[in-house]
Amino acid sequence: MSEKRIAYNSQRRLAIIDQYISEGNYPTASFLAKKLECSVRTVQRDINEMILFYHAPIEARQGNGGYYYSDPTYFLKSVMLSEGELFSIALFDQLLKQYENTPLEENLRRTFEKITAGLPNSITVDSSFLKSNITFIPDLLPEINTKVFETIFSALQNHKTLSFDYRPLQKNSFMERKLDPYHAVCQKGNWYILGFCHDKNEVRVFNMSRIKNAEETNDRFKIPDNFKPEDYFDKELGIWLSAKQNYKVELLIDKEIGTFALERKLHSDQKITENPDGSVLVQFETTQLPEIKRWVLGQGKTVKVLNPPELVQDILSEIESVKDLYK
Repeated sequence: MSEKRIAYNSQRRLAIIDQYISEGNYPTASFLAKKLECSVRTVQRDINEMILFYHAPIEARQGNGGYYYSDPTYFLKSVMLSEGELFSIALFDQLLKQYENTPLEENLRRTFEKITAGLPNSITVDSSFLKSNITFIPDLLPEINTKVFETIFSALQNHKTLSFDYRPLQKNSFMERKLDPYHAVCQKGNWYILGFCHDKNEVRVFNMSRIKNAEETNDRFKIPDNFKPEDYFDKELGIWLSAKQNYKVELLIDKEIGTFALERKLHSDQKITENPDGSVLVQFETTQLPEIKRWVLGQGKTVKVLNPPELVQDILSEIESVKDLYK
């Protein structure tokens, strides 16, 4: 039997012993040995380990010698982890870089510390060994003010109207807004709040990183029964604007990146057709044409939009604008 197997069985035995003692039925060493299919001596050694390394307040009952916890609130902080699970925990510290500049980073780090605090004392999680042979390239995310983030989610939970200053993408100044927050969306680390805008008298999307001076008012609201978050964004492509019209998108991808097109999933409902010349036709439906435009332009000459006509025209207009920029 390998050392790894022995270590796993030891952790398993401790967990089962803890379970029987916690139930308050005063299990004896012989009872536990029978349940664990091991010797009484092994059980006694496990009990001593629990007392010594896990500070378990184990006492033996007079008479039959059954075990019990003198502190009934005690429980064994023991987590059985495979090598792969330990590796994933070690990665967690590095993965937090995906949430830099957002209030979630601190909250997730505290959660991570609580998880590692519950591991047995014999296990140490150290992510430093990963830094030499694994590189993480996180998206560069805009910073979200912690107070703004917390205020938005408080209003979202309490169904209270928000007031804040907002800077739209096309503007260089902030504007006062009032919003009934209906739904929060996280797209690739970027946070948005979707709700009824009092100024525009319609449901709008606001980027949380462009909000400042957020305050939760005393005005309560009720989310309309017919409101559906998915009507305002595409879960596959994200959220760019509050668009409800659905378009059938057809993209012809050049054979130069045909393999990339076959392995990449642009949309869960997409239909992919590989042509004899190696090019690939991708078809799907979405409301988010701006997201498609951004992606297509990023692929240069290797992707051609076939449909819808609105997207084709938008691409042509963008290309002309770029040409003018470099004249």
